[in-house]
Amino acid sequence: MEFQRTAQLNVPFAEAVTRTREALGAHGFGILTEIDMQATLLAKRGTQIEPYVILGACNPALAEGALAADPRIGVLLPCSVVVRATGPDRSEIHVFDPDLIPAVTGNQALTEYADDAGTRIAEALHDLGS
Repeated sequence: MEFQRTAQLNVPFAEAVTRTREALGAHGFGILTEIDMQATLLAKRGTQIEPYVILGACNPALAEGALAADPRIGVLLPCSVVVRATGPDRSEIHVFDPDLIPAVTGNQALTEYADDAGTRIAEALHDLGS
């Protein structure tokens, strides 16, 4: 089962992060958190990995509606967006597929919010590929 959506970019990591932030912002998502996994694993485990960042993206209107439909949805918020280097001038973006939310939670009342989020994310990923 695919649980994520992906875009591949032929740009360096730092540019991919900037472009991802901009594409998400253009579709109503703000970035609430940023976790630098490369720095964290190096500091805490002494492990070296390629550049890898997890952005916590949130659309406040969708989050508000989803929380009203099911307060437990907070465990899936904010939406995790991974930007990772796959080469010197190549990066990948991975986003949890919101279409899975109704099935994962068993709450069909979340479908409209998942559909809206899925459309916005698909558009943002499309913009990144353009």
